[in-house]
Amino acid sequence: MRILSAVALLTLVALSAPVSAQEPRAASESFLSPGDSVRIVVWRKPEFSGDFVIAPNGTITHPLYRSVAVGGIPFATAEANLRRFLARFEENPEFVMEPLIRVAISGLVERPQVFALRPETTVAEAVARAGGATELGARNRVRVLRVQPSGQQEQLVINLTDPEAGYGRIPVRSGDQIIVDRRKSFTRDVLVPTLGVIGSIASLGLLIERISRD
Repeated sequence: MRILSAVALLTLVALSAPVSAQEPRAASESFLSPGDSVRIVVWRKPEFSGDFVIAPNGTITHPLYRSVAVGGIPFATAEANLRRFLARFEENPEFVMEPLIRVAISGLVERPQVFALRPETTVAEAVARAGGATELGARNRVRVLRVQPSGQQEQLVINLTDPEAGYGRIPVRSGDQIIVDRRKSFTRDVLVPTLGVIGSIASLGLLIERISRD
């Protein structure tokens, strides 16, 4: 029994090792861009804590942190830079550094504005943060304008009314523009313009007929 227990323990450790090894790698792949922000909480030092915007040169726009580089580098490296800076004031500083990326939500939502969101926030959650779509908003047509690393802009069209599709669970990225379009209406978008065209044709016909009589 002891041998079996030992084998089971070793197997559990072997299976769990790759999962824990992937966590630092996933964190190191997260980058912050100028205009994003970081939320820093330093234990017992409120003067060092707060939400701070990242400057164009990648540093933190605060007099205390203007020498700390956090933008354009892996987030794990940014944390190491902050730890090195805080170590000047206290040995083994205890702090939490949370990334907040800049996402603009507009169109037919209740509160259109630019939000600072956690990187794991989904598109559906981002729209909910803006109060959700209005009565005229098309939840089945939510456009996400996203700039790729190559500099090219792509457009994603997401249907938030279809939870099985899973597109609403796509995480947001820094600089995303999320736009909720107007819901299409047969009366407004089809019938009224058609009646307008018919009325114009009828008016033109009457005008031609009157000219012919004269």
